[in-house]
Amino acid sequence: MSDPTKPAYAMVQINMKNPEEFMQRYAQHVMPILAAANVEMIAGTMTPTTIEGDYSGNWAAILKFTSTEAAHQWYNSAEYKPYKDLRLDELTDFTSLVFVEGL
Repeated sequence: MSDPTKPAYAMVQINMKNPEEFMQRYAQHVMPILAAANVEMIAGTMTPTTIEGDYSGNWAAILKFTSTEAAHQWYNSAEYKPYKDLRLDELTDFTSLVFVEGL
C-alpha cells in the first residue's frame, strides 16, 4: 500500500516517431494537464545517457506527483485519456512509464 504523504515519481522513456509532430499534437496539450494536476517535470531530455541496459528512445523524463494515488488518478483521468491513446497508438514506437514512490 502506498503512503499518501510521500511523493511519487514517474520515469518516462519513449521513442517519438516524429519529435516535431509529438510536440505539436501531444506535449503542448499535456503540459497544462500536468500543471493542473500539480505535477512537476523535474527532468527531461532528448539525449539521455544510458549507463546500464538497453535504451533506444529519444526522450526520457522524470515527473513528480504529490502521491502514488495522484499519479494513477492523472494517468487514468478522462482529460488525459485521448492524449495517452494518441501517444501509445500513433506518436511513438516505444514507451515505458514506471511509477515509483518517493522516500
